[in-house]
Amino acid sequence: MPAPTTGRATRRSWFIWLTAAAVYLLAVFHRTSFGVAGLEAAERFGVGAAALGTFTVLQVGVYAAMQIPTGVLVDRFGPRKVLSFALLFLGLGQVLLAVATSYPLGLLARAVLGFGDALTFVSVLRLIAAHFPGRQYSVVTSFTTAIGYLGNLAATVPLTFLLAGPGWTPTFLGAGLVTVVYAVVAIWRIRDNPVTPAGTPPVTVAPPGRRVLAGRVLEAWRTPGTRLGFWVHFATMFGANVLSMLWGVPFLVDQGMSQAGASAMLTVFVFTSMFGGPVVGNLIGRRPAVRMPLVVGFLAGAVLIWAVLLAWPGSVPAPVLAPAFAFFALGGPASMIGFALARDYNPLSRVGTATGVVNVGGFVATTIAALSVGVLLELTGGNFRIALLSIVAVLLVGSFRTLVWWRRARAELFAAQARGEQVPVQVRRRRWDAPERQPAAAAA
Repeated sequence: MPAPTTGRATRRSWFIWLTAAAVYLLAVFHRTSFGVAGLEAAERFGVGAAALGTFTVLQVGVYAAMQIPTGVLVDRFGPRKVLSFALLFLGLGQVLLAVATSYPLGLLARAVLGFGDALTFVSVLRLIAAHFPGRQYSVVTSFTTAIGYLGNLAATVPLTFLLAGPGWTPTFLGAGLVTVVYAVVAIWRIRDNPVTPAGTPPVTVAPPGRRVLAGRVLEAWRTPGTRLGFWVHFATMFGANVLSMLWGVPFLVDQGMSQAGASAMLTVFVFTSMFGGPVVGNLIGRRPAVRMPLVVGFLAGAVLIWAVLLAWPGSVPAPVLAPAFAFFALGGPASMIGFALARDYNPLSRVGTATGVVNVGGFVATTIAALSVGVLLELTGGNFRIALLSIVAVLLVGSFRTLVWWRRARAELFAAQARGEQVPVQVRRRRWDAPERQPAAAAA
């Protein structure tokens, strides 16, 4: 178990992080830019609502599928190279979308963009792990996500005006070309590791053999802290994703809101996450022991709120929906705890891979829940109360697995403390803890 990093980040490290965080901002902008272009896309490609939904499912699917490979690539080649390629793919995807006039080419464009998007976040987190001490990791990670939400905001009202003015092709073509040009800045400014004092051994890079790469993934997956991080990410962030990316507006319209009012309601997710992220990050950075109690508290609250919303007689009023959505939005900041766990319980040479494993969780849950809601809506003739039960089902599964791996990860900590090793969090045995150490490779 690695010792927590100590010391202070240099000014150069902050500049490197800011350059990389701007890459993530661009990625979030491109990821969410299709949200306000739905009507234009339907007219341009000549498709209906079901076909438009495929754009979102495809992009999220590509993103989720690429997370573990991205972690391996980051550990093998370094975040600087991976982020540079991410920018090239993001730019290419947006340029393809700008010139696409057929549905298949539009799908290809979003798949390429999803591929580039998948390369960004894990790379930025790997840079943070290398350049910042452990106590700052969660704080800087939360600032990164807050910067990403600025990209989300840019993809709403400003993008709407651009689409109404210059139009589809100039808008997306310009966004793609700006992204490609920024790759030059990334190559120039980003460095994988800080300048180390004389005599400090450099971070070793694994050879590219398939067995070595597969072994890294297996080792990361076998680590209880990584597995716990996976389930934390799975359970906490998917609900807000499903509502903000796909089913939030239809649900609110079904509750009697206008489409404009429903879109405005979704900004609750953006602003709550933007301002709540740094607060949560600062708290868990200063007091790592509260990380899992915060996760458990959020999951319990989410189950309770869903029960209230789905059991509400008649349409749910806006004064109830707004605070409910604000609470769900805190799942984004809470999901960052999963990355902190991956960072704490893996050596630096494997942090990228472990982070990729964790990042799969939330997007797998998003895909499962989003598809399940759609299927149930079709089967029930548009009954949202029944369809949204699929979100509750995924939430309950994720919560149960989170509790299982929290117990197993605590057993690993007890064993490490007994050996006299330095651990990220000192824990006291509780009545519900495992009576003896669980094997690190225990089956899920």
